[in-house]
Amino acid sequence: MYTLPIEAFKSIETPFYYYDMDLLRDTLNVYNSHLNKHNYVAHYAVKANAEKPILDEIRKAGFGVDCVSGNEVKLAIKYGFSPDKIVYAGVGKSDKEIKAALKAGIYAFNCESVEEIKVIGELAKAMGKVAHISIRVNPDIDAHTHKYISTGKKEDKFGISPWMFEDVLNVIQTSDHLELIGLHFHIGSQITELGVFKTLCQRVEDLQKWFLDRGVLVESLDLGGGLGVDYVDPVGNPIAKFDEYFDIISKNLIVRPGQSVHFEPGRAIVAQCGTLISRVLYVKKGEGIKFAILDAGMNDLIRPALYHAHHKIDNLTSTGRRLKYDVVGPVCESSDFWDKKIVLPETSRGDLIAIRSAGAYGQVMGMRYNQRDLAKAYYSDDLKK
Repeated sequence: MYTLPIEAFKSIETPFYYYDMDLLRDTLNVYNSHLNKHNYVAHYAVKANAEKPILDEIRKAGFGVDCVSGNEVKLAIKYGFSPDKIVYAGVGKSDKEIKAALKAGIYAFNCESVEEIKVIGELAKAMGKVAHISIRVNPDIDAHTHKYISTGKKEDKFGISPWMFEDVLNVIQTSDHLELIGLHFHIGSQITELGVFKTLCQRVEDLQKWFLDRGVLVESLDLGGGLGVDYVDPVGNPIAKFDEYFDIISKNLIVRPGQSVHFEPGRAIVAQCGTLISRVLYVKKGEGIKFAILDAGMNDLIRPALYHAHHKIDNLTSTGRRLKYDVVGPVCESSDFWDKKIVLPETSRGDLIAIRSAGAYGQVMGMRYNQRDLAKAYYSDDLKK
C-alpha cells in the first residue's frame, strides 16, 4: 500500500530522508479514532521529528505538543500550535526557558524535581503569573526497553519519587503562583511488551490515592508515550498496535469525573513514515565478508551507533542473488555501521539502499560530524506533483 517512488529517487542526490505523508495521515487518523472514542487528549512529542511539514499535519489532526526545551516551545508556537495545548517537560529547564513559557501561557509544566517547582514559582511570582504544574512521577516501573531509553525506574534521572510528594504538595499549596493540575508519567520508549502499560495504570491509581487522601483531585492524568513500532517488518506493520494499547489503557486506568487523560506519542506517530535513502559508494572485499559502504552514516541517523538500534535495510535497485554484507557508513568511527552479516540482493556501486523506520529520532538528531552535510528531506506530496 505504501510504496517508495524508486524512479523519482534515482535523480535525487543522496543521502536524503523521504517521508510518506499518506502513511503519516493514516497513522494520525487511526490514533485519533481512539482519542475520540475515549475522549482522550494527545500532545505529540516534538523531539521525535520537528520538520515543518510533519508538524503541520500533526497540528491539523488536532494534536497539541509535548516539548522538552524552550526552543521546541518557540518552534511549536511559530508553527501554529496553541500555547494552551503545549506541555513542557525535561529535567533541566533554564530560567530563560521557563520565563518564555510562562509568558506564552502554556498548558502545563511537567516538573521533575522539588527544586524546579520552587524556581518556577519564584519566576511566576516575579512575572505576576500562575504556573500550571503537573508532577512528573517516577513510578519505578521497568519498561523492558533499552537502558538508554528507560525513564521510569527509580535509578533514572527523570521524575519525582513518591516519598517526596509531601514536600512537593507543600511547595505548591503555599504559593499563590503555582497550581497543581496533574500527574505525569513516562516510563520509557520503544515499549513492545504492552503488559507494562497495565502495570502503569495500576501504579497511577495507587499514586492518585495518595493525593485523594489529602483532598486533592488532579484534573489531568498524563501517561506519556512509549508505544513501540515494528522495526523488523515495517512494511508489513506500518501502523503501531494502537488497538491493543488503548484497549489496555481504557480497561485498566481509573478516571474520575472531571479528569482528562493525556498522551505524548512520538515514535508511534512518525517512525514508519520516514525512510533514509542512501547509495552504495563501494563494495569492499574484507576477510571473509563484503562491506557495502554507503554514503549515509551515523551523522544522518545515530540510533544504531547510540542504542545498537535495528533498522531494516533494503536494496531497492537489485534483484540479484542473495549474499551477506556488512553494511557500513562513511564516518571515521568503528561504530558507524548499519548492520552486520545481513543478506541482501547482490549489491553494487550506485545501488539505492532504504534504511526503514527512520522517521523518529532520525533527521532531528542529525549532525555535521566530520563536517558532513546534513541530509535533506523530500515528501511524498511533493514527489507526486
